Amino acid sequence: MFDIKLIREDIEAVQSGLAAKNAKADVPEILRLDQKYRQLVAAVEELRNQKNTANDEISRLLKDKKDPKEKISSMKATAVKIDELEPQIKDIQSQVQNVLLTIPNLPHASVPVGAPEKNKVVRQWAPKGGMPKFNFSPKNHVELAESLDIIDFKRAAKLSGSHFVLFKRAGALLERALINFMLDVHTREHGYNEVFPPVLVNRESMTGTGQLPKMEEDMYKLKDDDLFLIPTAEVPVTNIHRDEILEEEDLPLRYTAYTVCFRREAGSYGKDTKGLVRVHQFDKVELVKFVKPEHSYDELEKLVANAEAIFQKLGLAYRVVLLASGDLSFAAAKCYDIEVYAAGLDKWLECSSCSNFEDFQARRANIRFKGKTTPKPALVHTLNGSGVALARTVVALLENYQTAEGDVVIPEVLRPYMGGLEKIVVSRKL
Repeated sequence: MFDIKLIREDIEAVQSGLAAKNAKADVPEILRLDQKYRQLVAAVEELRNQKNTANDEISRLLKDKKDPKEKISSMKATAVKIDELEPQIKDIQSQVQNVLLTIPNLPHASVPVGAPEKNKVVRQWAPKGGMPKFNFSPKNHVELAESLDIIDFKRAAKLSGSHFVLFKRAGALLERALINFMLDVHTREHGYNEVFPPVLVNRESMTGTGQLPKMEEDMYKLKDDDLFLIPTAEVPVTNIHRDEILEEEDLPLRYTAYTVCFRREAGSYGKDTKGLVRVHQFDKVELVKFVKPEHSYDELEKLVANAEAIFQKLGLAYRVVLLASGDLSFAAAKCYDIEVYAAGLDKWLECSSCSNFEDFQARRANIRFKGKTTPKPALVHTLNGSGVALARTVVALLENYQTAEGDVVIPEVLRPYMGGLEKIVVSRKL
């Protein structure tokens, strides 16, 4: 959640940061309400002091066997004033909190200011031999999936509607192999602890990570229960420690989780309508970190490197893009996207997004830490990244590893997870 102290201390910096994100907020009105709130709180505290003093005086009068009626009457009048002001305080506090929940995190100073056109490619990687090259016209993943009979888009639409996927045969095996491969890399090589969280979460969890209230229209919500299908494992995994105080010596905490993810993609209809590029349900392995504030930007770079390692092991060409302020998510202070090249589409596809939220999510979810150097509880910094998202990664694998015969070669690192299968070959449909 946005820190009200930033508005109190430097309203111009706040307005500048919001403008960089193309966000609007009535900052002066928030400040006015906050000032009124603090004035009322101060007034109630003064009245309580008066009430306590009156109580002491009544006790002395009774001890001295004097009449306390006048002082009791005065104390009751003070109590009435307190009762009148307290609901006003709660109302104004609620107004301020509701507005703060809709204000995005401010971009970090290192983030380029501007629209997505200002995004900056910071590095690019390709396997030995360079970018994919073919002596034939490469097919796109939809054509390959149909000829190999590993994905059934038509029956998926029959089951659930457009933008859903039915993997089958070697396609289903490939999906499962990728999930297990990535979890093994992140747990065995990168030091993450694996969890397997629920895919339905409550409103508090969605609010804690910043999806609500701003982006509710993009979420799948149950009709009869106030529960949401998760858009990413970031939501349940970050909320594991909601309303907790962590031990400083345990930081950083690193979690990885596989989940299926759901996004309505409201407002995105008509974009990438065919295939796996834009789907409502997809598999993803997520990486989440809880760290001390002074380490969070070093941890962000490590997080990006962990995601890059997956693409390097799979032999997929990619580039790392530092997002400009106008392309940052609601909760992110800084974000790198990793875009993988898909030869059949001849496009760079975002397959991972790695963000530092600083204390923005921790304030909303009330996640703090304490220890020897931080005896008073302080907010942690949270980070998360895709480690990685599968739908588009499958696109790149199919398109970049295709052969002239229409087969798809399996990357060596995946073969143990696919029973030694070296190639998905064109076969007769049953």
